[in-house]
Amino acid sequence: MLSSGPMILVGLTGGVATGKSTVAKMFEQCGAHIIDADLLARQVVAPGKPAWRAIVKAFGTQIINADRTLNRAALGEIVFRNKVKLRRLERLIHPPVARKQERLAKTFARTHPRAVIVYEVPLLFEAGVDRRVDRIVVVAADRETQIARLKKRDGFTRTEALRRIKSQIPIEQKAAAADYLLDGRTPRPRLATQVRRLYHELRELA
Repeated sequence: MLSSGPMILVGLTGGVATGKSTVAKMFEQCGAHIIDADLLARQVVAPGKPAWRAIVKAFGTQIINADRTLNRAALGEIVFRNKVKLRRLERLIHPPVARKQERLAKTFARTHPRAVIVYEVPLLFEAGVDRRVDRIVVVAADRETQIARLKKRDGFTRTEALRRIKSQIPIEQKAAAADYLLDGRTPRPRLATQVRRLYHELRELA
């Protein structure tokens, strides 16, 4: 790979509601630079942006809120019931997100040459990001934990939670491709210690 200099680009992924964001915050507390793919995705689909226009053209005006932002719940109802439509949406969002991520990584690398840059991206394997990072960290949890967290966090029914989980590559497959595997069910103090040790190991590679 991939990084054009002494910095190291780490892909952080897992399944939905396995604990990726918690681990990302822990990495940030250690001194890592975090790039959040979900935040980039929201930026590239802001009203009037090329991806926004393409999504509205593909899925219709019923997915637009009164303020012209995308209605994520309405769009989710469409795409998480139809894998073809989900892949169509991903093809519209992933390329501009990838370009923004690459620009941010280069900026961090210029200002912090030995940076550990952690790219938190739920669809790392699905979007082919695994080919653009130096190391892959997967945060895993069992399916029942994912379902319970989605029901509590997002108010999903069990059926809705399973639909979101099954829209992604199985967590077992992601875990098998990981350079580092973390258990998202680990108590936070112990998980923070594991992340801190991993951060220092990654610093040695940068």
